[in-house]
Amino acid sequence: MKRIVLPILILATCIGFSSFIMRNPKRLSEIPIEIIPVAVRVMEVNSSSTTLVVGSQGKVQAAQTANLAAATAGPVAWISPAMQAGGFVKEGEILLKLETSDYETMRARSEATMRQAQAEAQHAAREYERMQELAGQRLASQSQLQDAQRLAEVSSARLADAEANNKQAELDLGRAEIKAPFDAIINSRDVELGQYVNKAQSVGVLYGADVVEVRVPLAIRQLGYLQVPLGLRGELPEKQAPKVTITGNYGGVEHQWHGKLVRIEATIDPNSNTVQTIIRVPQPLAEAGFSEKQKDVIPLPIGLYVNAAINGRTIDDIISLPRSVIRNNNQVLVVDAENKMYFRDVEIFRLEEKQVLISGGLLPGERICISPIQAVVDGMVVQPLIEVI
Repeated sequence: MKRIVLPILILATCIGFSSFIMRNPKRLSEIPIEIIPVAVRVMEVNSSSTTLVVGSQGKVQAAQTANLAAATAGPVAWISPAMQAGGFVKEGEILLKLETSDYETMRARSEATMRQAQAEAQHAAREYERMQELAGQRLASQSQLQDAQRLAEVSSARLADAEANNKQAELDLGRAEIKAPFDAIINSRDVELGQYVNKAQSVGVLYGADVVEVRVPLAIRQLGYLQVPLGLRGELPEKQAPKVTITGNYGGVEHQWHGKLVRIEATIDPNSNTVQTIIRVPQPLAEAGFSEKQKDVIPLPIGLYVNAAINGRTIDDIISLPRSVIRNNNQVLVVDAENKMYFRDVEIFRLEEKQVLISGGLLPGERICISPIQAVVDGMVVQPLIEVI
C-alpha cells in the first residue's frame, strides 16, 4: 500500500503547488532602457585661404653638360691636378695642354710666308702705281698697265692667304690648351699624360657647378593646382615660376634646397598620364674651408633622389580637415545642436597626404566627428568632446 499511496501523494502535492504558482504569478515593474551616448571627438568647421602644395619626387641632374673634345691633335703634355672626377674648376681655367712644338713651327713658317707676301704685295702695289703714271704720260702701254694691275691683285690675294694661314696657326697653337667653358665639376677624365689625342677626341665630361635641375613627374590634374600658364612655350617668366623646396637625405642628414619650377615638357607620358617638369636649383658655394654656418648648405649632389614641394595657387574659402574624417569616399559625420550624428555628402576639392580640402557641403561652425567610430546609425545620440586641431 505504501508503494502505491506515497507516489500518488507526492504527485498530487506537486500538482497543487504548481497550480498555486500559476494562479498567483509575481509581476515585475517595467523599467525603461537607459541609452548611454557614445563619446566622440569633434571639431568645428572653419573656412580659410590655403596655398596648395604639389609634391613629387625626382632625381637631380646637371643643368649644363659639356663633353670636352680636342680641337687639335697631339700628345698630352700636361694635365691639371683638378682634372679628376669630382674636381672643381673655374671658367677659363686650363685643364690640359698638348705638345705644341709642331704648332710653334707651323706658326713660324706662316709668319715667314706672311712677311714674304707682304713684301711682294707692297712691291706690286708700287709697281702698279708707277705704271699708272707712265700710262698717263703715254710711256707705258695698256697691256703693261693691265699686267701690273693683275700682279698687284695676285700679290694682295697671296698676302690675304698668308695672313689667314698665320691666323690659323695661332688658333691651332692656342687650341693646344683646353680650358673650362664654365664653372664646372669634373665628371670624368678620358685621357692620360703622354697619350696621343686626335682631333675631336673626347678628353673629359664636365657638369655645370652653378645650377642643377631636378626632373619630376606631375599628374595632369596636379597642373591645375599650380599658378602657371599652361599654354606657354619655353621657360616660365621669373615672376610666374613657382617656388620649390627640395628635400633629400645626404650623408645621413636631411638637407633642404630652394629652387623654382622653370619649364614643363611638351609631351605626356601615355602610360602614366604624367608630364615632366624641370626644377632649377642654384648651387651654393661650398669650397674647402667653408664656415660652420655653411655646413648645412651644401651643393645639391647630382644623381641624388629627392622630394619636391611645389608652391601652388592660393584657394579662398576652403575647409581643411584631417583626411581620416572622410567616410564612404565623400561623406563626413556631422553632429548637430541636439548632439545627434548624421552622414553628410561633401564636395572634395583635393585629397592630400594628411588633409582633405572640402569646397562644398559644410558650413563654418558645424561640428564634425573625427573619432574612428565604426558602428554608426543616422540620428544616433553622441557625447561630443570638442577638440581643437
